[in-house]
Amino acid sequence: MDKIFLNGMQFYAYHGVFEAENKLGQIFIVDVTLDVDLKQAGESDALEHTVNYGAVYEDVKREMMVQSKLLEHVAERIAKTLFNHYNQIMALKVKITKQNPPIHGVYDGVGIEISRERQ
Repeated sequence: MDKIFLNGMQFYAYHGVFEAENKLGQIFIVDVTLDVDLKQAGESDALEHTVNYGAVYEDVKREMMVQSKLLEHVAERIAKTLFNHYNQIMALKVKITKQNPPIHGVYDGVGIEISRERQ
């Protein structure tokens, strides 16, 4: 299957189970990979035969601005929104990384990744 990806999208948001996370917020990095048949778009050179990256970015941004305790919840909302808005998407992955969670230690980030198929 062909893929469209948007990697390294950064959003300042207020997700987390701790009060400080909800109050102070932080930067989250979101990667989205969409499984789409791109053959028709490749032959026609027409935007209507693919998924508009800019529109996907706006959908992800909108969901990232809705405060949640769990990144799992945010990722599920993103997946549902993208499936609802774009019939061409057959499957997708959503990865959300929190770079500075309230965990003592040395790491680049923590987060979640979900993979979903169109039902």
